Amino acid sequence: MNEHYYAVIMAGGGGTRLWPLSRVANPKQMLPLVGERSLFQISVDRLDGIFAPERIFVVTVAEQAAALQAQCPQIPVENYLLEPMPRGTASVVGLAAVALAARDPQAIMAVLTADHIFKNEGYFQALLLAAFDAAQDGHLVTLGIAPTFPATGYGYIQQGERVAKYQDLNAYAVRRFVEKPDESYAREMLASGDHAWNSGMFVWQVARIQAEFRRQMPELASMLNEISEAWNQPQSESVVRRLWPQIQPETIDYGIMENAEDVVVIPAEGLGWNDVGSWEALFDIFPADERGNIALGGRHLALDTQQTLVFTSNEERLIVTIGVDDLVVVDTGDVLMVCKKDQAQKVRQIVQNLKATGRQYL
Repeated sequence: MNEHYYAVIMAGGGGTRLWPLSRVANPKQMLPLVGERSLFQISVDRLDGIFAPERIFVVTVAEQAAALQAQCPQIPVENYLLEPMPRGTASVVGLAAVALAARDPQAIMAVLTADHIFKNEGYFQALLLAAFDAAQDGHLVTLGIAPTFPATGYGYIQQGERVAKYQDLNAYAVRRFVEKPDESYAREMLASGDHAWNSGMFVWQVARIQAEFRRQMPELASMLNEISEAWNQPQSESVVRRLWPQIQPETIDYGIMENAEDVVVIPAEGLGWNDVGSWEALFDIFPADERGNIALGGRHLALDTQQTLVFTSNEERLIVTIGVDDLVVVDTGDVLMVCKKDQAQKVRQIVQNLKATGRQYL
């Protein structure tokens, strides 16, 4: 295990697209969606052998920190970095970079997620090792997922010429990033054969990403520098609380990666990646019956029903469907949601509506 290699897990999301199961107080990364361990616990488990617990950092919001710490107590409490409020992944990366630079000026950080699933975890570790070698050469590294359909909910990476081989894996120059295209453009990129989905996972030298912040996001870089000067001092927490509301929300993709210098992509074909980003995504994770139906919790009695997912948090509940196709039915006790499978991404709009009207159920 390289002493200068650190994992940073982004774990502050609300998982709104898996509402009503995922809630503010119990977001999807804390849920045991695929077995007995939560997605967050699984994301930590698969780092074993590369990162010791003391070299794993978690960025989250204050209201989720205690629950995450309880799930993974092996990670030191001081490695949980708290955002006063969500401000996008650019500020998450920036805060983690401040913490790591203070600890180890030679640090290389792997920016990872708390709510993705990989079927091939051994290959994931191989990718992390290859990306570390590429980052040592000064590249900003992203992992690209081979697209399987013209997704409109993912960003895309266009692959250029081969730059080098690391740990028997090829790294290619990135020509451009494309954020969440319409279906027609997504079909074009899928057909071209030189585009990958943006996994949202990155590896780089802390010094390199901080240089990019100074070049591309100077206002954020200035605030991060003020936080850095107060780091490990008694006033550190109050400085973060004072500055954080002033940060303009931005993703690391828009804020940095689209115009960054020396970016390479390592294709992650065969990783078996799923971002568990919607109820529809669960059709790719769980085994279905001969008619394509999936029952999670409780019992599902299906008559003339195809390609339908039923979830209930009540193990005694019987849900009956008759003559329906392509549905998602979610029963959490206080909320019953029914939608067409191809409309499942619109759950986020319901959450926004509930927030705007001040209603409960969030």
